[in-house]
Amino acid sequence: MNFGYIGLVLVLSVGSIILHELAHGVVAYWLGDQTAKLSGRLTLNPIKHIDPFMSILLPVLLAMAGMPIFGGAKPVPINTRNLKGGVWGFALVAIAGPLTNLILAFIFFLFGHFTGAFYVDGFGGMLCYIGMVLNMGFCLFNIIPIPPLDGSRVLYALAPDGARSFMESIEKYGIIIIYAVILIGGTVFSKYMATGQSALIDAFYWIVGAR
Repeated sequence: MNFGYIGLVLVLSVGSIILHELAHGVVAYWLGDQTAKLSGRLTLNPIKHIDPFMSILLPVLLAMAGMPIFGGAKPVPINTRNLKGGVWGFALVAIAGPLTNLILAFIFFLFGHFTGAFYVDGFGGMLCYIGMVLNMGFCLFNIIPIPPLDGSRVLYALAPDGARSFMESIEKYGIIIIYAVILIGGTVFSKYMATGQSALIDAFYWIVGAR
């Protein structure tokens, strides 16, 4: 077992999740809701954000198994009644988290590519690669449109009233549904994550003119 690799996964996972949740809270604050601020969640203090299973144990277990890495944190409290823009305001709050992870993934890619770290063996290349794929995993996982994942908030803004009522009714069972999808459809889920990461890497190379 490569303990250096596992250690990097743990450190980068916690850091990325903190920024993901902080992005939710900051955008909510900009849109008029102070709930996250009053709850002490507009902070880089990991204790305020970490969920022991989703933030630490799950990413480490996935890394040890050689599977696509994803995870989560304690949801930032949001009072949607305070948000400007209604359901669209909530959609903006939701998408801020995955978008932050996507930006972080691109930053790690830029460092790895332009410093040449990706193309030689060494700590720098491993750091950039893990940071890139880990943040891609967080982004791809959280945009799945199953409540309470972030993708469902965007779908909710687009959906007709009947569909919104259905989504609200299954919200409390959302985590159970997500775990069931992962366990029962593990092969499909892994393919989704791997295909999504490959597509994003291709897009990153295209952006910098290397493809």
